[in-house]
Amino acid sequence: RCSVLRKGKYIGTVEVKGTSTKKMAEMMVGRPVSFEVNKGEAEPTDVVLEVQNIVVEDHLSKKLKVNDASFQVRKGEILCIAGIEGNGQTQLVEAITGLKSCKGNILLNGEDISHTSIRKRNNMGVSHIPEDRHKHGLILDYSLEYNLILQEYFTEKYQKYGFLKNKAIRENAEKLISEFDIRSGQGAITSARSMSGGNQQKAIIAREVSRDTDLIIAVQPTRGLDVGAIEFVHSELVQMRDSGKAVLLISLELDEVMNLSDRIIVMYEGELVGEFDPKQTTETELGLYMAGSNRSDD
Repeated sequence: RCSVLRKGKYIGTVEVKGTSTKKMAEMMVGRPVSFEVNKGEAEPTDVVLEVQNIVVEDHLSKKLKVNDASFQVRKGEILCIAGIEGNGQTQLVEAITGLKSCKGNILLNGEDISHTSIRKRNNMGVSHIPEDRHKHGLILDYSLEYNLILQEYFTEKYQKYGFLKNKAIRENAEKLISEFDIRSGQGAITSARSMSGGNQQKAIIAREVSRDTDLIIAVQPTRGLDVGAIEFVHSELVQMRDSGKAVLLISLELDEVMNLSDRIIVMYEGELVGEFDPKQTTETELGLYMAGSNRSDD
């Protein structure tokens, strides 16, 4: 038997045997939950991100973490880089976002950004939902409203003569809290540290999506989240795709990879070892490539 709690209240007890996962999830979340990603056919158009022969070296061991990686991401599609953790995905994303230096070329809408700063890449149209929301996504001791402007606090919209426009910051926070259903005990002034993991993730997604950029990089976006938050994240990424954004997803969850992606590239030991159409492959085949048992001849 299993007792179900929701928001600190006892909901009921169910027999585990004979109770479906879907029914259990609905009791926990308080509403119907879909485990399948609802999305139509992708209609990719122009290339937004082009990665050309990227090489990333570990400065201590001198080993190649990313070895000659090349691919494109287009408007209106979700491209997933799939792989077991520790095979170079983190370093690849760090190279694209500017957190780590690399060899090779990175083009955003045809412009080389390989040696530009992180801020300039952000301003040029890169949004990043990071793997570690505490380390790279939020300043935990800042309020929610300040975390929601981390990418834009220096613009005229939120500051003048070096002084923050607190009214504009508060209005932005209240708008995003409402639109993205961010649950925070004290509203805009809630400390990010006091929020649940799911709501911290919602805050990051709200900030990155609301900036209206061309490229969304989402790294393990549902790690550690409950079923309701996972459903929310998936629907937001599909919505971004459908609005004409290019989405680069990094995931090791095979269900997520298969259901959310329009194209899949498998990464193993720093190399891109195969590209797949999720409609024409299986979890077994992907798993073999992710484990290094198979690789493409290309």
